[in-house]
Amino acid sequence: MSPPLAWLLTALFALLALPCLLRLARLDYVRLGHPLRGGDLAELLLVVAMVAMVCPVGGPIPAAGWQAVLALTAGWFGFAWWRGRRSGHGAGCGHHALSAAAMLYMISATAHTGMTHGPWLVMSTMDAPVAWPVVAVPAAGYFAVDAVRSGALALRLRAAEPMPGHLSRTLCRAVMGAGMGYLLLAAG
Repeated sequence: MSPPLAWLLTALFALLALPCLLRLARLDYVRLGHPLRGGDLAELLLVVAMVAMVCPVGGPIPAAGWQAVLALTAGWFGFAWWRGRRSGHGAGCGHHALSAAAMLYMISATAHTGMTHGPWLVMSTMDAPVAWPVVAVPAAGYFAVDAVRSGALALRLRAAEPMPGHLSRTLCRAVMGAGMGYLLLAAG
């Protein structure tokens, strides 16, 4: 990835942190429903992880730290999806579990050895493709379809009076999905 593209993606993903923070600071989750807070926290975590992955400088947390955080996130939301699948409350949890798992895949399947990178997560400067590209293509397809679906939903929500935070959440999901799809294809 070229440095200008890496910096552009870094800025774009960093901008996505603002709506997440605003939702967390402004929304009354008790009235709206507690699962939304978990989803907004997961979204913020995934945005920060995306910034760390594409930033040419590297992250302040070594790759192993991100692997641990993303494995816990994928496990937590995977379990929440499994528990809520019959009641219909697990759909967002399933998406967050898949997102965290895809990021865990990107970090784990990229070589982090050698003196150039050390333990730091600097995917934008990796020259070797990820291992198991057969996983990257279907995952990229999922995120591309989800990005288009979320973008279309956001356009419909603009005209309606959606639940507080729903439009910004949907727009963030569309941009994150497009970014995840791009990174998965570029890394594969």
